[in-house]
Amino acid sequence: MQSPLNHMQGVVLTAALMFAAGTAAYAHHGWSWTQDDFFELKGKIAAIYIGNPHATLDVDAKGEVWRVEMAPPARTIAAGFTEKVAKVGDAVTAIGHRSREEAEKRMKAVRIIVGGKSYDVYPDRLPPA
Repeated sequence: MQSPLNHMQGVVLTAALMFAAGTAAYAHHGWSWTQDDFFELKGKIAAIYIGNPHATLDVDAKGEVWRVEMAPPARTIAAGFTEKVAKVGDAVTAIGHRSREEAEKRMKAVRIIVGGKSYDVYPDRLPPA
């Protein structure tokens, strides 16, 4: 039989783990880590990843590599952006919101432009025309 103390430790540990997991999920999702103003980044694609939790591009912009987060894979692919429409070395423009941390070279894109074609991964968040 488990002692009351061991049972309580188990309950506290479970609660702490649930809180930590919930906090990590909250911090990861959403736009709270981004600035409010729109930001445009132009450069060359250094890497493409279409996978979970979000599709990403690494973009070389004047010698600085930026991480450009897009939507989750299903939404990114539904917008027409796949690994077949772009390749490393292609010119790219990403429009979205940069990190609130000025030193962090990271942004969340709402639109990606490659080869003159726009891919709106978050069409409901596009800037006013």
